Amino acid sequence: MEDNQSSADMNFFRAPAAARAAKTLDRALFSRTLPTTAASVRENRLISKYRKLLESTNELIAVDRLGSIAADPDPGLAAQGKKCLILRPDIKPTVPETWSPVLQEASKIGDVKLVPYEVTIGYELWSYLDVIRSILPEELHGEIPVGFNTAGHVAHLNLRERYMPYRHIIAQVIVDKNPGIRTVINKTDNVGAENEFRTFAYEVLAGPDDLLVEVNEAGCVFKFDYAKVYWNSKLGTEHQRITALFKPGEVVADVMAGIGPFATPAGKKGVFVWANDKNPESFKYLTEAIARNKVAQYVKPFNEDGHEFIQRAADLVLESSRRGDCAVIQPAKVSRSAPQTTARAQPIRIPVPPTIAHFVMNLPASALEFLHNYRGLYHGHEGLFIPHTETKLPMVHAHCFAVKADDATPLDDICQRIYNEIGTRLIPGDAENDGEVTICEVRDVAPAKRMFCASFRLPPDVAFAPRP
Repeated sequence: MEDNQSSADMNFFRAPAAARAAKTLDRALFSRTLPTTAASVRENRLISKYRKLLESTNELIAVDRLGSIAADPDPGLAAQGKKCLILRPDIKPTVPETWSPVLQEASKIGDVKLVPYEVTIGYELWSYLDVIRSILPEELHGEIPVGFNTAGHVAHLNLRERYMPYRHIIAQVIVDKNPGIRTVINKTDNVGAENEFRTFAYEVLAGPDDLLVEVNEAGCVFKFDYAKVYWNSKLGTEHQRITALFKPGEVVADVMAGIGPFATPAGKKGVFVWANDKNPESFKYLTEAIARNKVAQYVKPFNEDGHEFIQRAADLVLESSRRGDCAVIQPAKVSRSAPQTTARAQPIRIPVPPTIAHFVMNLPASALEFLHNYRGLYHGHEGLFIPHTETKLPMVHAHCFAVKADDATPLDDICQRIYNEIGTRLIPGDAENDGEVTICEVRDVAPAKRMFCASFRLPPDVAFAPRP
């Protein structure tokens, strides 16, 4: 909590020591009353003028989340709607020597009158960090839990062991200080390592055990049970980055689509998406998201193993194109006031192309281990691509984890793991260049672990090899 009070009054704005190491939240400990001074303003129309003047002289009280304008302390004047300006505690109503020349002149001409005033600061004015710092032992102040994933009204913590004794009070303060949060949970196992669907066991720390949530992202609405599917609010930027690479009319195969954070926004922009997830619950909510966001013409849901889906998607897209499948865009309705001679616009047909432009593999714990499935992806269909046409082989976007380091160690490791799967050596660089892979840092997931996205164009010797 920042303020400009004199050092004598600074202790008033410090969190109460009595709360230290508490296991339950006593909000009353954070309520304080401070005697100070108010400038009772003769006319409310003068409030703005004197607020600016007293801000310039640094005489207004300055405490986060506490306004400097209040009802006049005189009940009679307050009943008339009169206001006052709250001043710093070191400005005394009976000691003009503590007043600035501005305040002295305003008092002299009768625009303001200085009177005693009491400021009450309650729990609601203290920030999350203010409260938690006052509660946790000082040796735990170095890494106070401040970041958490959210999904609708749910906050998802991943507390370290040393903070576990304080988990319930931390959760309650999070609820208090975040109006949109009603439930706080803490993960109790390792996502991805112990559950192939990336769901997790959890403990409810505050609020109801209600994990049915609604999330808005990239203009799309998703409703799902957070306990049964994977969702990470910190990946919103990555969802948008990848989706921005897709062009309307292209086909994307989303191999581990989850509930559709890549697929649904892509469908909104006119991209065909074959979206797959092995988790039956994810498939259910993906299907609902497709309907809810009205992208069924573009997005097709599948519930298959990703290993099998990669080649199957390529085959299905080619079949769909050869059948003449397309999205049909209806023209805008003609206004009733338009002349009857106005020609009626015809529906626009957008055909499904024969090949996939992008594969997305957002399963960082194991996506690279799926890459061998691209061998033979387009065996026998060389004529669909350069140099026979202008179509390039698919771009593969594989998310993965690697060690966090400032040198080339993680990049070399990712390239080696790609080589182990596809048998072709790639080097870090620009994915548009032959033999190169673009490796983007996505986010830190642990002190020594980082999430990356490796994007590369499928090499011809992999795409056209005989299928195993």
